[in-house]
Amino acid sequence: MARRKVHRRAKKIPGEEPLALVWCGLRADIPAPPEDVHRAAGRARLKPGRHWLHHTGLVLAAVIIIPYFLVEQLMNRIAWLLSPERDRQAQAQARRRAAREANEPGASAAAGRPTAPAPADGVFDGDWSRTAGQLLLRWYVHSPNPRRLLPLTGGRICLAASPGRRLSPTKADDFDIVMEFAHHAARLQREPGQRHFFVRFADGSWLGLGRLADSEDADHFLRTIST
Repeated sequence: MARRKVHRRAKKIPGEEPLALVWCGLRADIPAPPEDVHRAAGRARLKPGRHWLHHTGLVLAAVIIIPYFLVEQLMNRIAWLLSPERDRQAQAQARRRAAREANEPGASAAAGRPTAPAPADGVFDGDWSRTAGQLLLRWYVHSPNPRRLLPLTGGRICLAASPGRRLSPTKADDFDIVMEFAHHAARLQREPGQRHFFVRFADGSWLGLGRLADSEDADHFLRTIST
């Protein structure tokens, strides 16, 4: 559950007690906008900013953990190549492959076909000129953190975030509202049984939110928007 100080702050910044709140984030990375759209938005940041400790951890992993893992994999590979079991496994794999190709003559051709790129419909509707697209272009301008606190009040849907790079943004208590929408301008919609939801705007655009933190708050939030 979100810390008590987070609840106190969430009550203070909208000026009323939230009906429900949850820490959430975009369901997927922001897709690359067209060049002219990105340029018109001032080439706004499209990825989160990371705390310096995050980068330190990556450097330590590259220097210590990855070389150790590669050496271990190399030793295992050498041991396998020198083992008589290798030849038996290779022969068995060749027999299985030959049998599969004989039974499914079209399988090899189908496997070589390129897969169609997945659409960006898991994030937003795809129209950068409408509310959801414009919101995405400003998502990391307001805060470099990937997490947003969403307090739902009787008349507003608010998005709040900490202004600085945080290692654990859900534990910060300096967050403030970065965007808000009246209920006539946006509404929350949840697909039954799913742990994500959509913000649907009055102009027909929509934004998918997920990656919910704090399971107790998330359960209460999802129940609230489902009623």
